[in-house]
Amino acid sequence: MAHVKERLDVSLDDPFLVEGLPGVGLVGKIAADHLVETLDMDLYATVHCESLAPVAVYHDGERDVRPPVRIYAAADADLLVLQSDIPVNKEAVREFADCFTTWLVDANVTPIYLSGMGAQKDDAPPAMHGVGTGGGGSLLDELDVDLPSESGVISGPTGALVNRAAEQDLESVALVVESDPQFPDPEASRVLIEHGISPLANVDVDVSDLVEHAEDIREKKEQLAAKMQQAQEEESSQAQPLRMYQ
Repeated sequence: MAHVKERLDVSLDDPFLVEGLPGVGLVGKIAADHLVETLDMDLYATVHCESLAPVAVYHDGERDVRPPVRIYAAADADLLVLQSDIPVNKEAVREFADCFTTWLVDANVTPIYLSGMGAQKDDAPPAMHGVGTGGGGSLLDELDVDLPSESGVISGPTGALVNRAAEQDLESVALVVESDPQFPDPEASRVLIEHGISPLANVDVDVSDLVEHAEDIREKKEQLAAKMQQAQEEESSQAQPLRMYQ
């Protein structure tokens, strides 16, 4: 049965949750991993959906085996992060969005969804815009986050989550950043954290490592990025201009 299993008793007061599912440029995955490491976050809960790949994950230098989709907490920052070591396949998308959104509503959590939009790279910082559900757009207005410059679609697991949030009238925001369509993009993740996540969640996050060690991060994430490229569109979270569907 699909459920979220809480493993740590921490006190949270209407927290924000940063969603970090793998997608275009791995922007959400890189941002989530950076937050968990930089803020020294604790394992708070694990996500169990019937259609998620039944795999066990272990990490360098650690004994414990863990489920592939997990939630971490920084109680002092009132922040949660959804971290995933695997893509969510298309058979799991609807079930995953349903079970996870039910938990968000019950736990009174405000999600921050992250998506990359493939774009040609140049010397300018990647552009970012934001949209919201259930009144979440007002949070973006307060921070002067850019409005979309054209109509678009967020697809894949992240799109399913945003769709479900809108259906439930759950307060949420979705940040969309220009990103490399083929390779991991730490610079786009830096923009998400510095100009979106940090001001929204009111948390100070050092992003210097994302810039200084961008090449190392790319190399470490390239294998997952290759798998995401091979996956069908439903399995890869991404934002696209709406004209691509017309």
